[in-house]
Amino acid sequence: MTDDDALFFADEDGSANQLAPPKANSNSRRWKIVIVDDEPEVHTITRLALSGFSFEERELEFLSVYSGAEAKKLMAEHPDTAMVFLDVVMETEDAGLDVVRYIRETLDNKMTRIILRTGQPGQAPERQVILEYDINDYKTKTEFTAQKLFTSVVAGLRAYADLEIIEQNRNGLEKIISASASIFKIQQMGSFVQGVLTQLVSLLKLGGNAFCCGSERFARDDVADCLSVLAGIGDFANDSGRFIGEIVPPFVIDDVYAAIVFEKNIFAADHIVLFFVSSGGGGNIIYIDGTRELTVFDKDLLNIFCSNVAVAFDNISLAHELERTQKEVVERIGALAETRSEETGNHVRRVAQYCYLLARAAGMDEAEAQTLREAAPMHDIGKVGVPDSILNKPEKLTSEEFEVMKKHAEIGWKLLSGSSSRLLDVSAVVAHEHHERYDGGGYPRGLKGEEISLYGRITAIADVFDALGSPRCYKPSWDTERVFAYMQAQRGKQFDPELIDLFLERKEDVLSISESFKD
Repeated sequence: MTDDDALFFADEDGSANQLAPPKANSNSRRWKIVIVDDEPEVHTITRLALSGFSFEERELEFLSVYSGAEAKKLMAEHPDTAMVFLDVVMETEDAGLDVVRYIRETLDNKMTRIILRTGQPGQAPERQVILEYDINDYKTKTEFTAQKLFTSVVAGLRAYADLEIIEQNRNGLEKIISASASIFKIQQMGSFVQGVLTQLVSLLKLGGNAFCCGSERFARDDVADCLSVLAGIGDFANDSGRFIGEIVPPFVIDDVYAAIVFEKNIFAADHIVLFFVSSGGGGNIIYIDGTRELTVFDKDLLNIFCSNVAVAFDNISLAHELERTQKEVVERIGALAETRSEETGNHVRRVAQYCYLLARAAGMDEAEAQTLREAAPMHDIGKVGVPDSILNKPEKLTSEEFEVMKKHAEIGWKLLSGSSSRLLDVSAVVAHEHHERYDGGGYPRGLKGEEISLYGRITAIADVFDALGSPRCYKPSWDTERVFAYMQAQRGKQFDPELIDLFLERKEDVLSISESFKD
């Protein structure tokens, strides 16, 4: 090694060891320092000068290579390297500069701090190198004293730590945005809560066992037996509806109680209890079991995530409340129409249940069948436009009166159609088509077969069955056997043959509904 290539540390007041902060805990994650130089003495002196060094309670881990080619391979394998001490002249005159390009451009690594060291500054002039290459410091080996080495390492690690925090925040926020976008699409509360838990444990790589429950202010002794699980994952996946006292030990109950009382998150050694309150004043608890020790950054992410989730809880709760209110309004309006014609409002409830039963039997999915059940009470809403003298006439209607009565299907359609609400849209179809016949002899449009929507064909069966079995101003109720016989006789005529078969196969379920909602 020539004098130009030698690395010396000039005498200074105190030693390098005395300059270093106290030694870190040996279990701490270490800062990776890569030394790239073709002279073994450089590696030895650098390690010796920095022995015992620690920064932010983390020690150094040295990795040594002796050529540019080896450096490229090592950096590809260790993208979390904090600093590189990089010689310029090795197997070629610009091997070190080639490594810089590889790190920054090929590996797209902008975080690792690179300090160029050269014993031959004429080969790579400092001003040119600083301008053309993304490096963080440039030192000749002869000027690199122990103090300057110490200063360079502290400055480099501090910069790397700051970039690491920025990158963690960026990645964390991206995960929160992604997680929020995913879970906000879910509208069923149970599925939403499971989505929250899954995304939460994934976000920070926490333990996979977690549950969520609504929080109320109970006395300590009541929490275990009063708070029940909304949804869970992992070991708690099948615990929905169970009280938390049945599934977690007393010390966890204490933490849940503390979280509710003090409205704050509890971070224990092996579990977390998160508390977040909605704008409406309601609170929720998330318990995560088997967690690791969290950093301040981790806790900040949890706070941001919980804030987002609290908004989502509010939105879903509000949506459910609006949906519930809409359903109730639809049912009450449907019942009002029946009451006006001196028929019981329970007629619309029975028709709704028959429709749901038949829709599911016909293969309609749960959400669509629920929509039909909620829309069915509006099937006769058009009767509000029919005069009382016709609607409640105890004798058979004249042909002229019957033509007026038939208009209730068109009236119902006009009242309900054109809405952006899916429920009202289906209600309009039901009101318009429930008097159409499978053979084409119905009204108001004389539709035939599958020209009639599935909603209309199902509601026609439900409405006729219940109307025949209920007393009306113009007739007494029919007995059950007579009603079923009529329904069978109208197979392929008034009713869709496949649907009527499904309906008749479920005779016991039909009668159970009739009994549950009898007048």
